[in-house]
Amino acid sequence: MKELTPRQQEILDFLQQQHQANGSMPSCQEIAGHFGFRSPNAVTEHLRLLRQKGVILREPGKARALRIVTPLQKLRRCVQDIPLYGSIPAGFAEAREQQAEGCVSVDINSVGYQPTRNAFALRVTGESMIGRHILDGDLVILEHGPDPRNGEIVAALIDGESTLKTYVVKQGKPYLKAENPKFPNLIPAQELVIQGVFRALIRPAKV
Repeated sequence: MKELTPRQQEILDFLQQQHQANGSMPSCQEIAGHFGFRSPNAVTEHLRLLRQKGVILREPGKARALRIVTPLQKLRRCVQDIPLYGSIPAGFAEAREQQAEGCVSVDINSVGYQPTRNAFALRVTGESMIGRHILDGDLVILEHGPDPRNGEIVAALIDGESTLKTYVVKQGKPYLKAENPKFPNLIPAQELVIQGVFRALIRPAKV
């Protein structure tokens, strides 16, 4: 959030005081009268800047439709829920169906990724991706839709079986690379379907 000017802070404090005292926000005319503004246009401009800085919101369709954004509300705007579709093998590919288990709440500032509506999460089982610092029990955030680039981590169906691996193209032919020498690379015999491209990693705390 951008820092408020002293005048903007005074107006914000006045809005909060009036709302606590009266149960409603003051009108532009009341704000102008309190601060000695000659024109309501000055009030409108101050309110516009306060909205721009994210400390108040205008609720459409309501009289005196201003609302102060609390620190908790600001925090909630930084947290998004991403559907969790079960687990995915980071080992040998396995035949399994992904079923929604609920949601993962993600702090977008911490993970460095702004989730889209195509984002989803999977729980990792296995150790074939330890070379990319993905461990058994980790949660991976993926995005369905974009074509993977060479070297990106993907969730994929290879000949009908699900796995998490690094997507590699060699001599024009794609395959899935394990990041642990104990596991083989996977070359599709018939079909390779990319389900999602890796975007972020969450490591649950060990209890």
